[in-house]
Amino acid sequence: MTWRPTIAALAGLCLAVSATPLPAGAAVDAARVSAHAALVGPPGAPPGVCPTGAGYGPPLPASTVTAPRIQGGFTFLEGPVWVADGGYLLMSDMTAGTGPYNVQPSTIRRFTPSASFDTFIADAGSNGLALSADGQQLVAATHDQRSVSAYRLSDRARSTVAANYQGRAFNSPNDVAVRSDGVVFFTDPNFQRGNRSDQMSGRTSVFRVSSGQVSLVDDRLRQPNGISLSPDGTALYVGAYSENKIYKYAVQPDGSIGARSVFVNYIGGPDGGTIDCAGNVYWTSGGDSLVHVYSPTGIQLGTIRSGGSGTTNVAFGGPDRQTLFVTSGRWGDSGLYSVRLNVPGYPY
Repeated sequence: MTWRPTIAALAGLCLAVSATPLPAGAAVDAARVSAHAALVGPPGAPPGVCPTGAGYGPPLPASTVTAPRIQGGFTFLEGPVWVADGGYLLMSDMTAGTGPYNVQPSTIRRFTPSASFDTFIADAGSNGLALSADGQQLVAATHDQRSVSAYRLSDRARSTVAANYQGRAFNSPNDVAVRSDGVVFFTDPNFQRGNRSDQMSGRTSVFRVSSGQVSLVDDRLRQPNGISLSPDGTALYVGAYSENKIYKYAVQPDGSIGARSVFVNYIGGPDGGTIDCAGNVYWTSGGDSLVHVYSPTGIQLGTIRSGGSGTTNVAFGGPDRQTLFVTSGRWGDSGLYSVRLNVPGYPY
C-alpha cells in the first residue's frame, strides 16, 4: 500500500515532532512506487484499501461467527496491522511490568501466513500499531517512551511522531489511526503508565498530530482505548473503556474534529476496533471477549468469537484484505485468530 513517497514522506511523517534522518541509499524502488502510485481511494482509508464506488453486501457469513486459532502461547497480544507489501501481519506482545517504574516491555511479532512467527522488533515498547500514509513506516503507540513513534519497515529505525503535549508527557499512548493524508489520531489512557508521574492532571485523552503539531481532540473520556477512522474520512470512532461506550466524532477535511455523539451506548470494556470498506465497525469487548460488528448507523449485525477471554484487537489482512485477524486469549496464552469475511477492510 505504498503511496507517492515523495509526497507522503512530507504529508505522512513530516508530522513527526522529531525524526531521525534517512540514511543514504534509502530511496524506495521506483518500479514499486510506480505500481502503487495509482492505488487511490477515499480520504480516510489507507491508499488502495477501499476502492471508490464499490458495492458490498452483508459483512458476516452468519450472525454468530467463530474465528479459529492460528497459534497461542504469547504473553499478551495487541495492535495487529497487515503489511501488504510484505504479505505479513505485525502485532505487539506485551509482558509484565519491570524496573523501578513498572513499565511493560513489548516486542513486535511478525506472522507470515503459511510460514511462521518471528520477532520483527525487540524492545519496541509498543501497543497499538498502524501504517504511515506511504506504507513505509509502522506508526506505534509506544508506552515505553510515553510517545507515538514510527519504525521504518526497511531497517526498523525509530523516530518520534509525538513526544508530548504542550511540554507535558503523555500517560501511555495506546492505539493509533492514520488518515490517508498522514494525519494521526491516538488515544492516551494510563494503562501502561506504571509508576511514572501523571503530567496530564488525571485526564485521559484523544490527540491529533498534523503537520508536526499535536492538538487535543477530547480530554473528557475515561480511559479511551481503541480508535478507528471511517473509509470516507468523515468519522472517528473511539472506545471509552471505563465508560463502556463507543463515541463517534465528525472529522473535517483538514483533520479537525467536530461534534461528538454516542455510537454504541453499551459494550463491556471496549478495546481495539477496525472498520471495513462498507463502513461497518468491528469492536472487541473485554467484558464478553467477543468482536461486536455494527453497521455505520450503529445497528449490531453480529458477533465473532475467538479466544475464551481477553479479546484485545482486530485488523483486516490477506491478499484481498477479507481475512479478519483477532488477538485474543488469557494472559500468558494469548493467541492470534482469523476468520474469512465478506467485505475487505482496514489493515489495522
